[in-house]
Amino acid sequence: MVRKLKFHEQKLLRKVNFVSWEASNNLHENKIMGKYCIDKREEYTLYNKISREIREIVRKIKDLDPKSPDRVEMSAAFLEKLFAIGIIPTKWNLENCDKVNASSFCRRRLPVLMVRMKMAESIRSAVSLVEGGHVRVGPEMVLDPAFLVPRNMEDFVTWVDTSKIRQHVLEYRDLRDDYDVHC
Repeated sequence: MVRKLKFHEQKLLRKVNFVSWEASNNLHENKIMGKYCIDKREEYTLYNKISREIREIVRKIKDLDPKSPDRVEMSAAFLEKLFAIGIIPTKWNLENCDKVNASSFCRRRLPVLMVRMKMAESIRSAVSLVEGGHVRVGPEMVLDPAFLVPRNMEDFVTWVDTSKIRQHVLEYRDLRDDYDVHC
């Protein structure tokens, strides 16, 4: 026998639809977003969508005849593209593409690379430096922390010339020029 529900319990049950109840198991998603300091959920879902599409393309390439020259050419071009972006560690194995996930894209974000290059202590501080306009990639100043840095641009992540942080780093290393002091 079931007891009669109290008023507040009935009120709660009216708000919940058990027919279309979805288990919102986004614990992993929140963990990744917290780890890489992703503020917008849309960015994470976009990374998931792209990684899913990459795995689908790899499955389609694997379904082709192994001896076909088209398969070899397509897989080499695809691996070269993913390696240049920095999503996979080597461009010699198609099996690496099965391991591509949203975290692979998160590791290529500008703040994560700044922490890896010891330009910032934490990802959160790197995000604030990027949003503050202190960082440039090549000749362009970057204000978006979601900027994905390809492999060939990693060496060109530097401080903006007018940044106070750059001036402090040059003073610390005794590389600051007298001309820069007066400007």
